[in-house]
Amino acid sequence: MTEIPESADTEASAPPLFNTLPLDPKLLRAVADAGYVAMTPIQAKAIPIVLAGRDVMGAAQTGTGKTAAFTIPLLQKMLRHENASMSPARHPVRALVLAPTRELADQVANNVKTYAKHTQLRSTVVFGGIDMKPQTLVLKGGVEVLIATPGRLLDHIEAKNAVLNQVEYVVLDEADRMLDIGFLPDLQRILSYLPKERQTLLFSATFSPEIKRLANSYLQDPVLVEVARPNATATNVEQRFYSVSDDDKRAVVRQILKSRELAQALIFVNSKLGCARLARSFERDGLRTQALHGDKSQDERLKALAAFKAGEVDLLVATDVAARGLDIADLPAVFNFDVPFNAEDYVHRIGRTGRAGASGLAVTLVTRDDSRLIGDIEKLIKTKIELEPIEIDNERPRRPPRRRDDDGYREAAERVIERASERPRRPAAASADPFFDKPYEPSGDGSAAWEKGAAQPMPARSLSPNIRPKKKVAALLGGS
Repeated sequence: MTEIPESADTEASAPPLFNTLPLDPKLLRAVADAGYVAMTPIQAKAIPIVLAGRDVMGAAQTGTGKTAAFTIPLLQKMLRHENASMSPARHPVRALVLAPTRELADQVANNVKTYAKHTQLRSTVVFGGIDMKPQTLVLKGGVEVLIATPGRLLDHIEAKNAVLNQVEYVVLDEADRMLDIGFLPDLQRILSYLPKERQTLLFSATFSPEIKRLANSYLQDPVLVEVARPNATATNVEQRFYSVSDDDKRAVVRQILKSRELAQALIFVNSKLGCARLARSFERDGLRTQALHGDKSQDERLKALAAFKAGEVDLLVATDVAARGLDIADLPAVFNFDVPFNAEDYVHRIGRTGRAGASGLAVTLVTRDDSRLIGDIEKLIKTKIELEPIEIDNERPRRPPRRRDDDGYREAAERVIERASERPRRPAAASADPFFDKPYEPSGDGSAAWEKGAAQPMPARSLSPNIRPKKKVAALLGGS
């Protein structure tokens, strides 16, 4: 693996401009329309290498433009296949981008359309949670760039909707997640349908040594491009760790939102059930809240995310489906309501704030049971974490408990007893059955049947006038 060293004067020198790259005017026009002039460090390093045809493993902090770092050079390389033909055969899939979540896949697809809008290259995105038929129609019509989540892509491959035998470029976005044990079997199946001769690009904010070793098996003489220290968090994000109890977490979030005058916040939890419950709790507190987790339909997830981006929602409570790659402009704060189980997810979670050079706040609420997880985060980011106490303001003062022996309580109890004693008692109702009014009469001589050696028949007793006697039945009908 070839490694590109970090130059000492990267921060001091002026950032290079996009128009200094050997890009087609149509791409440069689209980049300018998007408002981009200067390249970020990861873009300045990775784009020339991708244009040169080398495999790349790119690691950079979240919010530094990794999507453009692979999208723009791939579109430039595919312009040689650009054509206006209506035949699907003239538009085979040539670039495949795999993403771990539906939201990230949709976001990458929007970026591809933005940069390719002045070209005739076609692109589409396929992910689960929605009907396959519209996706099938687009795939059958032919696309050059296909963005997909692994599960839904395999569905289309098995249905013969997606043919990948002409793929020239493969991108694994958030590659550390794509290469973990959950996605690896699907990824291996997908790669088996691709040509062996291809250019492979891996981009992520975190790369563990194990992931790097695994990635080498899929890359051919890759170039490792790292901007800043590996697995580092953004320096423009203020990170605070508060020692709290489980019962006080919600009150702490409300207090910080009020004291910091935060208009919006993204709150991460570890479970889908906890996500839904917490969202309902904040809604009862008067905050406009939406939940985002894997049990919601894709339409609900996209609507919740769109409402949050539009400022129509104050709090977005989410699981880690929102932790990777999502670009939410001007998000002031992220709360880790639950400490993530995986230390890498911490880096990705807090990367949703402080994007594109803006400042942000990342608050993590730590209980006594989270010490091991906090230790894992310390090892990953190579920083000592200091837990801070926080004093909770009592927004609603509690009513003091009523004393059981005060005069008011005693007088009230005495009045209740007096009224009960003065109330006339209702006479008991007369029995309607004379059988129950008769005194007890022992039957026989009082000796038990087993003491005499044989069971004694029960003596006949007088029937109540309210009980009708049995009718006699003829012997022919079974009577005696």
